[in-house]
Order: sequence, then structure tokens, then C-alpha cells
Amino acid sequence: MTTKPKAKKFRIRRSPGAEAPAEQPVAQTPPKPTAAAPQPRPQPVPRPAEAAPRAQQPRPTPGPMAGDVASPDQVSGETDIDAIRREGLTGRQLRMARRVAQKHGLAPTSDFDAVRLLRAKGIDPFQRTNMLELVKPDEADQPPAKPEARVQLPQTVQVEKQQLPSTEIANPAERRAAEITKIQRELAARRRKKQLLLLSRLAAFVLLPTLLAGYYFYGVATPMYSTKSEFLILKNDGGGGAVPGLLAGTQFATAQDAIAVQSYLQSKDAMLRLDADVGFKSHFTDENIDPIQRLEENPSNEEAYKLYKRHVEIGFDPTEGVIRMEIMAADPQVATEFSEALIGYAEERVDNLSLRKRSNAVRDAEQGLIDAEQSRREAQEKLVRLQQETNAVDPEAQIAALRSQINTYELQLQEKNLQLQALLDNARPNRAKVDGARGDIRRLEALLAELNTRMVSATTGENSLAEKAAQIQLAQADLATRDLMLQTALQTLEQARRDASSQARYLTTSVKPVASEDPAYPRKFENTILAFLIFGGIYLMISLTASILREQVSS
Repeated sequence: MTTKPKAKKFRIRRSPGAEAPAEQPVAQTPPKPTAAAPQPRPQPVPRPAEAAPRAQQPRPTPGPMAGDVASPDQVSGETDIDAIRREGLTGRQLRMARRVAQKHGLAPTSDFDAVRLLRAKGIDPFQRTNMLELVKPDEADQPPAKPEARVQLPQTVQVEKQQLPSTEIANPAERRAAEITKIQRELAARRRKKQLLLLSRLAAFVLLPTLLAGYYFYGVATPMYSTKSEFLILKNDGGGGAVPGLLAGTQFATAQDAIAVQSYLQSKDAMLRLDADVGFKSHFTDENIDPIQRLEENPSNEEAYKLYKRHVEIGFDPTEGVIRMEIMAADPQVATEFSEALIGYAEERVDNLSLRKRSNAVRDAEQGLIDAEQSRREAQEKLVRLQQETNAVDPEAQIAALRSQINTYELQLQEKNLQLQALLDNARPNRAKVDGARGDIRRLEALLAELNTRMVSATTGENSLAEKAAQIQLAQADLATRDLMLQTALQTLEQARRDASSQARYLTTSVKPVASEDPAYPRKFENTILAFLIFGGIYLMISLTASILREQVSS
């Protein structure tokens, strides 16, 4: 392990152009005069007239070892540097002093040394050069200059009574602690100021509106009484005759009717009817109601309907099939009257929902019966007309008779053929018997040919017996179908009339409206807390938006 070398003091090597002549003596800064005595003007050090060029100036003789005191002049220079350091000069002023020192051919070891050397030569390092001073007039044309007082150096620190430099140096830790304490006090004051501003904004935009809302709810708002009721719609499943649906007997069977009733009770039509029967508008235009909840004199239907939707709440539970209704009014008895009237309107609406359906069913059944009777009459007339065309003779019976005759004569022909063969088998057959047998066979064949001709003419052609028989069978089947349709139409008409005479939907009130004794609205504490949360949310949203915009603009 190698230990890095350490040095007590490092000397900055100066360039040859910036070094001062070795023979130039170091001037001492005179002590600062007191407030009573005038400050003596420092005498400038005479500059040698014949100075060698900077590049040819000899290097200064190396001084003593680092950390050793060379002479009293060095001690005086370090004391002056410490005094200049305590003046609190800025970095810009120090850089300006360095440039001025280099311009005058001085070789300072630091910025503070540059200030010391310039002051020792009687030069103000912080005085700006005027452009008029650069133009020098001819000495022959100018009169002899009068002695003027030299411009004094600017004072960067407050002049104290004791002008001598102090050998006591302030403790850096104490100075740092004092500065930290000052910063902490400034931060605390700024934080207190921001907190006061925040509290004032909260009081103006959140607390004050909340107090106003609480004052309204607790002291101004008119108490409203609530009346609750529940009712449901049932379906009549005892109609009979028809097969019930899959949803029959469940709450889904009457869901459409319940939704229709809910929509009707929340409509403007129900509000107008309630106003005509009970006086909805006149109740809410009473002067005893606070101005926010009260209607103006002679309000329009739209204004009354807005108030109606706020004071009449109706909800439908699809899982249970129950309609829940809540009515709010300034008087509990009036709220009960409103609720009973709306339930009556709902029951009437339920009855009217299926009335048109039942009447249409009866009308359709009657029309179907008329059509069935007309069709049966036409089918029966067609059958009778076909029977008249065949002279009341059954074509099938005639065809069957011809077939039986043909079969009989074919059997006789076969017997005659056998007899003829038996006679011809003899060596000397009887000629008369053979001729008789042949004559019988000839006559039978002619008769069979005639019967076959009649049979063919009866089964082929448009006017054949087979065609007429087929038409009669079709007419009989059509008549049987029309008879069945007529019976079905009669049954449908009877069922429709039975359904029309009975009620298909029933409205049952499970919870009847009862007048309340204590007001339910306004909910003072809950509404006040809600107002506080609303105003706080609005303020928070506006503050965040403003901070984001401020940050974007500043960036």
C-alpha cells in the first residue's frame, strides 16, 4: 500500500509574461485610518522607466520552504489579504481585479492578492474605464493641470471605528450555524405564510360554503315527510285450455308489465292526472315551504315535472318483481293521498294493458269461426256436385262389379279350354262336341274383350269412373278437414270469450302507505358532510389544475 505524498502549501507557477520583476519591492498596505482622521493616500510605487520586456524578465528568486515566514512584508500581505477576504467581494469583482492586475503587469498569486497589489499601486480595480479617458489631448495645448484629489477606492464594507485589521478570525462552525439558523427561520416564516394563505383559501372556498349549506339544512329547509309503499303485479294462471309458458308463475312473467307501470308513474301524464285529482302544484306552491323547494305561482308543467321527479321515487326489483314507491311532501296526510292515488293509477294501467289484447283475441276468434264455416260449406257443396254428376252411382262399386264379372268369365273360359283339350285328346273325337266347345270359347273371349274395354274406359280419361272416384274422395277428405277446423274455431272463440270476461293481471299492494309522524328529509348532518366533501373536491381539483398550469408555464 502506497501512501500519497502530502504538501502543506502549493505555489502556483506563473507564466513568464505575467511574472513581476524580481527587483520590484512589495508595497505594504497602510493601516486604515480612524473615522476622525482622514485616510492617507497611498503613494504609488515608482515603476522603473527602463524595464526589460516581459519575456526577458528574470524569474524571481525562489523563496523559503513552504509554511515558513520569509519577511515582515509577507506577514503584512497575508493580513491585508485576510482583510480583503472579509470584505465579501463577489466572484465577478475578483475576476475583474485579476484582469486589471495582469493588464498593469502585476503577478498576483490569487484574486485577493490582485486586489491588494492594485490598491497598493493606487489603482481602483472596480472602476469602469470611460471612453473619453482613452483619448489623450496634446500636452502642449493643455494648460498645466491643477493638483486634484485622487479618486478614493470604493468601500465594500461598513466603516467601523476600529480600522486596524483584527488578528481574530471568526469560527467557521459558528458562522455556518448562524447561517443555517437564519435559513431555518426564513423557511419557517415562509411556511407559516403559506399555511395562513392555505387556511384563508380553505375558509373562503370550503368552510364558508359548508357553513351556509349547514345553516340552510338546519334552519331554513322545510321538513319533508316520506310515505313508502310496495306493490306487485300477478298473472292469472287459471285460464285453462292453453298450455302455460315456461315463465308462468314467476316474477319474469310480469316483468314487462311492471316496467310499463313504473314508466307510467314517472311520466308527465301521471303528474298531470295527480295534479287534477289531488292538487300537486297547489301543495308545493304553499308559502310555508322554503324558497328552494317551493314552486312559483302558476308554474309551468315542466317546472312541476322536475319537482315531481325529485319527490316521487319509484324503483323496480327484477329479482323479486316488487315495485317500491316513496312519496315526499310537506304534510304526511298529503303524502299518503299522493301515494294512494298513484297506486290506483297503476292498477288501472295494469287492467288496460291486457284489455286490448283480450278484445283482439275475441275478435280474431270470431273471424276464424266465420272463415271455418264458409270453408266447410264450400267443401260440402263440391262433394254434392260430384255425386250429382255421377247420377248418384258409386264409381268404385261399378268398377268392382266389372272386375268380378271379368274374373267369373275368365274362369269359365279356362274350363271350356280344358274341355276342348280333353275332347281333342281322343283318337276319334265327337265332331259336334268339339264344335260346341269351340263356340263357347269364342263367345266367352268376346265377352271378356267387351268387359275389358269397359273396364279400361272406366279407369282412364277425364270422365272415367276412377277419376270421378278420386275427386269424390278428395272432396270427402276436404269436408272432414273443414269440420275439424270448425270445431277448433268454436273452441278458440269460447276460450277467448272466457279470458275476456276474466282479469288477466292483478295488482296487489303488499305494503300500504301509512302517514309518518317524523320528517325524513332533509338529512341535516349527512347533507352538510356531503356539501363539505363536494366543495373540498372542487377546491382540490381547481388547485391541482392551477399548479399544473403554473408549472407548465414556468417550465
